[in-house]
Amino acid sequence: VSGAAGVLVGHPFDTVKVRLQVQNVEKPLYRGTFHCFQSIIKQESAFGLYKGIGSPMMGLTFINALVFGVQGNTLRALGKDTPLNQFLAGSAAGAIQCIICCPMELAKTRMQLQGTGEYKQKTKNYKNSLDCLIKIYQKEGLRGINRGMVSTFIRETPSFGFYFLTYDCMTRYLGCEAEDSYVIPKLLFSGGMSGIVSWLSTYPMDVIKSRLQADGVGGVTQYKGIMDCVRKSYHEEGWRVFTRGLTSTLLRAFPVNAATFATVTVFLMYMRSDDNIPECEPDLVIHQPSNL
Repeated sequence: VSGAAGVLVGHPFDTVKVRLQVQNVEKPLYRGTFHCFQSIIKQESAFGLYKGIGSPMMGLTFINALVFGVQGNTLRALGKDTPLNQFLAGSAAGAIQCIICCPMELAKTRMQLQGTGEYKQKTKNYKNSLDCLIKIYQKEGLRGINRGMVSTFIRETPSFGFYFLTYDCMTRYLGCEAEDSYVIPKLLFSGGMSGIVSWLSTYPMDVIKSRLQADGVGGVTQYKGIMDCVRKSYHEEGWRVFTRGLTSTLLRAFPVNAATFATVTVFLMYMRSDDNIPECEPDLVIHQPSNL
């Protein structure tokens, strides 16, 4: 429930991010974040901002189950709840969930790019996210639906480590206690800041991942691999290419996590019979993955 709330709040920002990351530098459609928002709404209606939302919605349950299960069990296996162990447990969770995250984001990216600039799409390559994955599999096999797996792994592993580490440090520093009347705002703030830190830590790799997953959409393949994509992107557009879409991402990161933690808190309070919530341990409050 909390993850769904986060996706609904943040998906428009994610659509803008992907459009900015993969647009042609020689013939750019958008001048920046806000121009991209305006153009999508004007050309494709407000629903254009929610293209590809089916994919993260479908994969959300499995990703959350993997992330929270792996992070909690890894932390217990390591024995002590230290900052280093928080980072290691988060990194392990990020690495494992790539199995689902990569195909999910591939479908999301392809759907977000479909019908760019068209108010009413004349032709649709994909009916929905599931249809997208099926057609990619039929054409390219398992290798096709796992396009961008290595770049996803490089992005997600440290990103989740920084996310859990930042959240743990923030909640400890702010004194997250059950009897504190400001505990919910503190949790929201901690979650929002953790999302921002996790994105900043690996954002250039997210640009590469998006480009690799969008490669071949028009029938033309530009990149042979990660390093080839890095070289060509830097050569053609300079170092700024690795920050493209960052504004949209950071604008998305805080409210997504705020919506998630608010929903988690309300849901847990409703579901629990007792009125007292124990001290805010790292594995008590559900953490929101940074890629959602």
